[in-house]
Amino acid sequence: MQLETDLRLNPKDASDPEKVKSAAASKVSAAINDIRSFRVIRRSIDARQRNILINLRVRLYINEQEPENTFESIYYPNVKDAPHAVIVGAGPAGIFAALRLIELGIKPIVIERGKTVRERKTDLAKISREHTVDNDSNYCFGEGGAGTYSDGKLYTRSKKRGNIEKILNVLCQHGAGADILVDAHPHIGTDKLPAIIEQMREQIIASGGEVYFETRMESLLIEDKKVKGIRAHNGKTFYGHVILATGHSARDVYYMLNEQDVKLEPKSLAIGVRVEHPSLLIDQIQYHSPEGRGEYLPAAEYSFVTQAGGRGVYSFCMCPGGIVVPAASGSKQLVVNGMSPSNRGSKWSNSGVVVEVHPEDFPEYKEYGEMALLKLQEDIEEKAWHEGGKKQTAPAQRLYDFINKRKSNTLPLTSYAPGIVSSPLHEWMPAFITERLREGLQKIGKNLKGYLTNDAIMLAVESRTSSPVRIVRDKETYEHIEIKGLFPCGEGAGYAGGIVSAAMDGEKCAEALARILL
Repeated sequence: MQLETDLRLNPKDASDPEKVKSAAASKVSAAINDIRSFRVIRRSIDARQRNILINLRVRLYINEQEPENTFESIYYPNVKDAPHAVIVGAGPAGIFAALRLIELGIKPIVIERGKTVRERKTDLAKISREHTVDNDSNYCFGEGGAGTYSDGKLYTRSKKRGNIEKILNVLCQHGAGADILVDAHPHIGTDKLPAIIEQMREQIIASGGEVYFETRMESLLIEDKKVKGIRAHNGKTFYGHVILATGHSARDVYYMLNEQDVKLEPKSLAIGVRVEHPSLLIDQIQYHSPEGRGEYLPAAEYSFVTQAGGRGVYSFCMCPGGIVVPAASGSKQLVVNGMSPSNRGSKWSNSGVVVEVHPEDFPEYKEYGEMALLKLQEDIEEKAWHEGGKKQTAPAQRLYDFINKRKSNTLPLTSYAPGIVSSPLHEWMPAFITERLREGLQKIGKNLKGYLTNDAIMLAVESRTSSPVRIVRDKETYEHIEIKGLFPCGEGAGYAGGIVSAAMDGEKCAEALARILL
């Protein structure tokens, strides 16, 4: 017999299997000796009060054995000789689209502009050491996409887009720990994701699919409003229906689509900074203790949403126990992002703090039409690059100095490897953004006591929160609204935000393509 029950335990007891088992047995009035085993199926932290509690959902196996697998395996058939489709981009949307096509009996041909997930590491190191950015191999481009080396968070607010549990199960099948099926905010970590991505690629190839690296799409092959395939920069052509999953930083793709008269539309996004605190300080604030997290709690997270000047101001991609990384994808760009290893063990915690931006907020960019906010992104990133000394050194300012509109005379230590330089962000970043940041941060400081401090720094610029352009598609068929056989997909198409939602969108596009092809 199986029974499920909910428990609320202190962190020490929640970490002790015998204490959990005993509490669960008492809750369901079962004899402890009859419980063969138990499994925690949901876990979250309640830090709203001074006494921190861990919420557990526990499944008890009473007089029966616990199943061996903690996840549901998926069967991938051999599709070597099956009908095929082309997938452009090997980020989460593209990889999950490929695996779903295999499930459905279609051969995926995956085209990726960047290098394999392991080969990318060399180019990432050069950004910090030499301040050089490879246009096709960086934190944004390459196998696994931006999420691989930008934290690996697996939670999403977009529960209506698809089956979240299915996505997590696929990741477990390819090497992720079963904890991601349990935690309220699951996270794999940048140290573990590369091996999982490799396993997924190997599954695609073992099932008869094809994967091509360092192959950048140059143009779509369109005849009579129908996609016939793509042409790559090396002259190779790949024929078939196309799932376009190129990520939110592939600006050359947006310009190419615009030139080929593929319908686009402007989309709102968010721009701001990355705020870095000592992780101990965030632990102290969130866990209401001068000792911080202690022995039994993880590095503390925070999130907030508020309004300032009629626009949302919110935290984005919070990385407890993480580092700030250089996320530019080309020359004359300075972009910052955050990531955490699986243990979240660094002495810093960081988060994007960004302001919602609509196309109408910057009328001076109206002449750029659908590309208005893309052009705004480009200009802000180039300004940041100049402020950083025309390198990957990030312009930075102490948090309280920013609030008080003064340049910082000194800067604290930072996790950002390329280095930082003092810069008056309040002077050169657009006032529309900085004024709302200031107002929003002051509101947040009233709730998170101790957050507004000069022990924290702001690094500019956090500008790749989402795509500034949407590739318009039909809501029912997922095909482009005008071009048949083209399936815009994931973050780059403007229909997802983060690993899980992009993966779900990839599966949806694969299913839509299969309905036409099979």
